[in-house]
Amino acid sequence: MNEVIKKLSEIQTGEVGIIIYFPAEKNVIASFNGDLNVPLASAGKVAIGFVVTKWVQLNRFSWNETVHGIEYDEKEDSKELYPHLQGMKELTLKNTVEVMVACHDNLIAKSVVEHCGGWNAFNEELQKFFHSINLKPNPMDLENSGNLNELFILLNEVYEGYNSDSRLWEPVVNGLVRQQGPIEGIPGHHLNHMTGGLPTALVHLGMLGEFHQNPLLYVIGVKNLPNRSENGEADVKIAQALRMMYRQKENV
Repeated sequence: MNEVIKKLSEIQTGEVGIIIYFPAEKNVIASFNGDLNVPLASAGKVAIGFVVTKWVQLNRFSWNETVHGIEYDEKEDSKELYPHLQGMKELTLKNTVEVMVACHDNLIAKSVVEHCGGWNAFNEELQKFFHSINLKPNPMDLENSGNLNELFILLNEVYEGYNSDSRLWEPVVNGLVRQQGPIEGIPGHHLNHMTGGLPTALVHLGMLGEFHQNPLLYVIGVKNLPNRSENGEADVKIAQALRMMYRQKENV
């Protein structure tokens, strides 16, 4: 996977980090700048889902209880991914978390956090597991952040959790599977992931390859970029790196 790191190092402006992990061998097969702290943007919603899942496991909440006052962010894609839910003001906690992850929906995230105790409660719970991850109500806040090493641990917790107790972790994983953001050259069902983007930063984390055939787990982060609306170099290089990872995974 050195070629993947080399490809990302071609990004001329900004800081880059990556971790690639092969679950079959329980081995980090590539790592560069894992201590890089990056703004999470929408990727923080996976951390929200992680906390809720832990609380469901402890019976503090139930996936079947009702979340009231649901609103959908019209800028996101719930109309396309969940047309049958449009207009519904109440959802189960299970469905609410799935839609939040799948659609990057900030209004849904607000409903989840308020239903489960507020932002302070979520951050206090996260600090038990991840000292660098900090959530803010505004996903565009630069302090809504975490380092790549802990984001990888979070992703692996979700993946391993689902493999050991699929019903418990199903809402978060369903969101990762449904989430859009295709990469040309990678079949959609082989890219189960989450992205978070700011004008000057970008995070990708996910599972690459057939889900039940030991996919690669990866976390990529870049920050201090030139404005991505005017300079898409980082987006292009990340897409190229993901295609390289996928080809190498499929040829193993």
